[in-house]
Amino acid sequence: MTSDRRARFPIGLTITVSVCLVILCGLGTWQVQRLQWKEGLLAQIAALQAAPARPALPALAAAFDPLKLDFIRVEVDCPGLATAKFVEMWGVKDGAPGRRLISACPLPSGPYRTLLVDRGFVDESMGVRPPVQASDATVHVIGVLRLADKRNLFAPPDDPAHGKFYTRDLRAMATLLGAPDPAPVFLGAETATNPGVPELVPSPLPTDIPNNHLQYVMTWFGLAVALAGVYSAMLSRWLKTQ
Repeated sequence: MTSDRRARFPIGLTITVSVCLVILCGLGTWQVQRLQWKEGLLAQIAALQAAPARPALPALAAAFDPLKLDFIRVEVDCPGLATAKFVEMWGVKDGAPGRRLISACPLPSGPYRTLLVDRGFVDESMGVRPPVQASDATVHVIGVLRLADKRNLFAPPDDPAHGKFYTRDLRAMATLLGAPDPAPVFLGAETATNPGVPELVPSPLPTDIPNNHLQYVMTWFGLAVALAGVYSAMLSRWLKTQ
């Protein structure tokens, strides 16, 4: 009787259910971690909304860890920024595709010689670009420091030969722009870098970042509980037939 029960025990189903439970619980745990990260990010943004701009040079000099520079509002003077050389990074604003223009801001002192500046967004349909020419005119920029992007599997390959990027590859952009010893963060301009080019729209701090991770947590753990319940019911029915 015992050997017969063992022979008829749904081993394959048990293994399958176990694997599925591990995957579902793993996804649920990952979403819990994402929820904690997103809540921390939203708290940072909320605190930053009313934060005054700090001088960029002391902020860059004081932070040895780039992570401590993320989401800090600073101000800096950038000679020649309005007509500086730029590379383009693909982006979306208000549902419309376009390009973000990235230029280098020379720094007069501190541990870094340049700071890459995201000057703003140009709608793809407009095709307008600021002039590129040598200038000593200083542009005072207020913006938010952000860490460089990490490339993911879904990002198309960059095209540095034509100055086209899909991620903020700081090193590659700095090399293309001839920006020596760049800071390990970007400056997302909140103020206009080209008042004469209204099509170049500064990218303000996002305020509508979605936070749906709690729903995902409930979904994955809910599916795990449901699967465990169905398997328990099937196992109970199997035991009653023995």
